[in-house]
Amino acid sequence: MSKKTETKTEETEEQVSGGKMLFSMGTIGIIAGVLIVFTFTFTMPYIKANEAAFLEESIFDVVPGAYTKKVVTLDENNTIIPVTNPDEVAFKLYSCYDKQDSLVGIAIEAREQGFQDVIKIIYGYSPEKQAVVGMKVLQSTETPGLGDKIETDKDFQENFKHLDVSLNEDKSALKELIVLVKNGKKTKKSQISAITGATISSKAITKMMSRSTALNVPVIYKNLDILKKK
Repeated sequence: MSKKTETKTEETEEQVSGGKMLFSMGTIGIIAGVLIVFTFTFTMPYIKANEAAFLEESIFDVVPGAYTKKVVTLDENNTIIPVTNPDEVAFKLYSCYDKQDSLVGIAIEAREQGFQDVIKIIYGYSPEKQAVVGMKVLQSTETPGLGDKIETDKDFQENFKHLDVSLNEDKSALKELIVLVKNGKKTKKSQISAITGATISSKAITKMMSRSTALNVPVIYKNLDILKKK
């Protein structure tokens, strides 16, 4: 066999080998893609069910004394209306009642960009106390040991046992917006004491809480008579 023929044979074998490799890689990629789609499709109902269960638990955690709840939203006139299908409503409030069907608070969701990703929380508002009375993180991917302290730090959680969101005289706005202060510098009940080493996460919580309460508390007060009727 001539050298020219040998060279062509080697080139053909290399092409065949390369083609097999590409085919194998393509096949593996297709199988992996199918498995990912299958896994996502199979697990999604379980994920949604777990998220719904956690949300349900969290609503009663952030509103002390709550026994039952009702899902409501706002219409174009900022009037509270009941929700029949929560999945179809973007903004929801959860009015909570005790065993005597008396309104004890409203649970409100909020979200803000943290250091790693979006932080999503739910907090409880007591019209009687005019204060936030509980806060729980629903979603967070903050740095373990630092940003995740918004969930685990007891001193930080104490901020939300009675966070003042009193209204002004005409009930149209908060007397004072919620603000963040350095750890150990808190002098008012409307302030949140930051977590040392987790300033960005502390700021995210404060920002979403300040914005959400300023927007929702006056509207809730306006609709108290509706909310009190379970």
